[in-house]
Amino acid sequence: MLIKPTIRAADPAAEPPAEGAAGGTDRHRLTATQGLAALSLDAMASVAYGPEAIVLVLAAAGAHGLGFTLPVTLAIAGLLAVLVASYRQVIAAFPNGGGSYAVARTHLGPRTGLVAAASLILDYVLNVAVSVTAGVAALTSAFPGLYDDRLAICLGVLVLVTAVNLRGIVESAKLFIVPTAVFVGSVLAIVAVGLFRAAPASTEAAAGHASVLSGDATSVGALLLLKAFASGCSALTGVEAVANAVPAFRAPAAKRAQRTEVALGALLGVMLIGLSVLIGRFHLQPVDGVTVLAQLADASLGHNWAFYVVQCATVVLLALAANTSFGGLPVLMSLLARDNYLPHVFGLKADRQVHRHGVLALAAVSGALLAFSGGDTNTLVPLFAIGVFVGFTICQTGMVLHWKREASAHWRAKAALNGFGALLTGVSAIVVTATKFADGAWLIVIALPLLVLAFEAVHRAYGRISERLALGRVPERPHRDRSLVIVPVSHLSRLTGDALNAAVSLGDEVRAVTVTHPDDEDRRAAEALRRDWQLWNPGVELVELHSAHRTVGRPVAAYVDRVHRYHPHTRVTVLIPEVEPAHIWQRLLQNQRGAVLAHAVRRDTDAVICRLRFRL
Repeated sequence: MLIKPTIRAADPAAEPPAEGAAGGTDRHRLTATQGLAALSLDAMASVAYGPEAIVLVLAAAGAHGLGFTLPVTLAIAGLLAVLVASYRQVIAAFPNGGGSYAVARTHLGPRTGLVAAASLILDYVLNVAVSVTAGVAALTSAFPGLYDDRLAICLGVLVLVTAVNLRGIVESAKLFIVPTAVFVGSVLAIVAVGLFRAAPASTEAAAGHASVLSGDATSVGALLLLKAFASGCSALTGVEAVANAVPAFRAPAAKRAQRTEVALGALLGVMLIGLSVLIGRFHLQPVDGVTVLAQLADASLGHNWAFYVVQCATVVLLALAANTSFGGLPVLMSLLARDNYLPHVFGLKADRQVHRHGVLALAAVSGALLAFSGGDTNTLVPLFAIGVFVGFTICQTGMVLHWKREASAHWRAKAALNGFGALLTGVSAIVVTATKFADGAWLIVIALPLLVLAFEAVHRAYGRISERLALGRVPERPHRDRSLVIVPVSHLSRLTGDALNAAVSLGDEVRAVTVTHPDDEDRRAAEALRRDWQLWNPGVELVELHSAHRTVGRPVAAYVDRVHRYHPHTRVTVLIPEVEPAHIWQRLLQNQRGAVLAHAVRRDTDAVICRLRFRL
């Protein structure tokens, strides 16, 4: 059946065109450089703790174990190269974003897609908490007097990052370009200068601090190397963020996102390998209270102003690395909302192309995690990086099926690349989970299926709503029912007059209702209203509803229900007159009776609720 709706031409002056209707939203989207600043902070910041995580594990085998720092880092860099190449293909194949979720949903089924989405959500939330606590930990290391206030500082940083992202991802990118550039430039300077030094320029940073190097262990087993690899893999979190947020880039979005992905991989790989080379060159040992990156800055640049620039840049970037999650997770949540797995409110965009509800939800959950951990990084780190490797593996597996089904030119080579990536990331996921399981990773193993079950519960609820509303089916032709408008009143005023004027314009019949109570004072007020109503004589019947309790909502709702019972084909509208104060603080002066009435009628009846605002 073809429906030809009657459409009235809109007045061109009545409403401004939607922003970006002709490409105007580009100013609220990312360039490749801005994308690198907005979506790579997580990966870039991992340079500050990735090599250190490797060194701390290998230190258990003494100086001999530290000699394996570079081989382990090269293995991680090789995995990084495979991931970058693979995610370039994901961006090209799924330019609408969603990354692992979009791939898995299309090629591996909805349930697997939800597992990928759940893993990414957990990783994004943990990234915010870990990044903020790590940044504050670096700050309190420089200023020990702030240690007892670290939770308050963490929450303050979270509020700052959230506020910036509520203004739009481009605004956050512009703000974070400078600290990102300073940090990357500082690390590359450390590597470049350090390669020309035969010995450390300074060891002052580590002086007086106890070494954590084991003095009696000399053997390096496969299990130790696997544990070091698993710990170092924390440096790979954030690689998928660009693929998740492709719609945030300016046109051509896919090309810009691919360039950003390659730039991210190249910079991250150079920094990781360069720092590992310097660790072996300077024979650095991990010590209590001083990071490996601080020791490398000291050894390469000397204990001078350049050393402090590196430290300050590290503190700022670690604290702001949470921005990667704010760039990627709201987009992913909007896709889940579009597919009815999250509330539809997460799919809405504000005027700056911001998924505001996703940003606020991420901030709220991250704040709860910060409060739970007390601002301690070590409480959260064991949970980190597991979810992202599950997502990596699912994504690569789905891409193998994508190329096989598409059967385009060179599809076998593309499928082989993704298959190799799936194998590597699958093994990595198993290793990371096994080595961190006792340290808290079991929480992620439990949380993943619970989150998937929550998604499916939301989806079933939307399915029931869709069935009840007959969405997608042609409804019956509109017909006119008898209309009755009920206006609750308590006294005569200009507000009452305006309400009845609106009511007689809306319905075939209008009734005013007032709730009376047996108390002497209330009875006198009811008699005064009855007398004033007869003198006014508005031509509208006044119905008194007697109630033994001092409530207005239930009696009105019960009256509406009786009307529905005796006149089932009458369309009942409850018009509630309310005062709209001139200032927002003046709402505290109101009795909120209108809200109570609206809630009771909405809960107990099917009546239409109309709240008439009288502006002061």
